[in-house]
Amino acid sequence: MPKVDICFSPELLHLYDLRGKVAVIVDILRASSTIVTALGEGVTHVFPVATLDECTAYGQEHGCLTAAERDGLPAAGFDLGNSPFGFLDARRPVQGRALSISTTNGTMALRRSLAADAVVVGSFLNLAAVADFVRAQGRDVLVVCAGWKGQFCLEDTVFGGALAARLTPDFDVRSSDATLAALHLWQQGEPNLSNYLLQSAHVRRLNSLEASKDFEFCLQIDAYAQVLPRWQHDRLINNG
Repeated sequence: MPKVDICFSPELLHLYDLRGKVAVIVDILRASSTIVTALGEGVTHVFPVATLDECTAYGQEHGCLTAAERDGLPAAGFDLGNSPFGFLDARRPVQGRALSISTTNGTMALRRSLAADAVVVGSFLNLAAVADFVRAQGRDVLVVCAGWKGQFCLEDTVFGGALAARLTPDFDVRSSDATLAALHLWQQGEPNLSNYLLQSAHVRRLNSLEASKDFEFCLQIDAYAQVLPRWQHDRLINNG
């Protein structure tokens, strides 16, 4: 039976062998949620990059939209920040455009996970699509939590628990203490996820930046149930 494991931070990735596994990259607030929204709203593909210079270079080379964030704030000189609402603004059509994006945590976590056999982006917005894909692959899965600057992040781990719950009983979710812990957190938070995650340090950080609407948006379960960002060659495409 394939196993579900959870890496609480990209700084712990050296402890895992990604070969032969499916890696699910999650940065609930907000990179993975933003990428899912972008593809759901008609962006053709996404170049997730580590640095701001790379983001600018991809934008120039491919003529694509650029989005960048550092420390929760939009980086200067880019078309968009790291809010899903940037892709829901009728004044800035995104359909048919490609996107280059760089964020503090999420895109970095993805770039560090490319040794996996399959790499997909997960969020509450596309939980069903991720679960369906992982189940169809029938291979061990590692949820890579982007965290916050290398530290543990509650909302990313709770997503890992939600995914593990969806994969039960087809996957072994009991052999990893990390997965067990994530499942317990999900079971505690599921009845009122928004209230539960208000405890999160990153939620408090976002709210201090007046980004509370992003928080509520990113907690919608399966709002983009047919969207599955999957790494292919040098980009993410919608494999949903």
